Amino acid sequence: MSIWTKLCVSLSCVLLFSQISFAECNIAVVDLQQVVNESNQVKQFKSERDRKIDELSQIVKKAQCDIEKQSDMKIILDLQDKYTNEFNCKKSEIDKAYEDKIGAIECKIKNKIEEKAKCDGYDFVFAKSVALYGGKDITSDVSCMVNK
Repeated sequence: MSIWTKLCVSLSCVLLFSQISFAECNIAVVDLQQVVNESNQVKQFKSERDRKIDELSQIVKKAQCDIEKQSDMKIILDLQDKYTNEFNCKKSEIDKAYEDKIGAIECKIKNKIEEKAKCDGYDFVFAKSVALYGGKDITSDVSCMVNK
């Protein structure tokens, strides 16, 4: 997040907060990056993705080996096209699957934050990165909830 984005978000929060009486508000903050980094599912997804990236490396090695054996330029170009297409298709599949899984865990994290907020009576829960000061830090509670 750029400095300008952070500044705009912070100023928006200040303007919003100036319109609301916080005397009766119960506010929490959560470090989303920490929750994601501590998520067992995210660790598993990353591990699976790393294994699949290794498969891409094998495609490249096989392509290099097959191409080195050829002397006919037309065959070389055909092999390059074949392996480039195979690589791109496999990479697209890996990226799509990873994005889908990460999207699902982000939804789960959001739901757990909402559940925690309702259970503990928080009126507002902000990302820790945009809160300049204050708020009860519920990061560890949310991390535990996500990993159950």
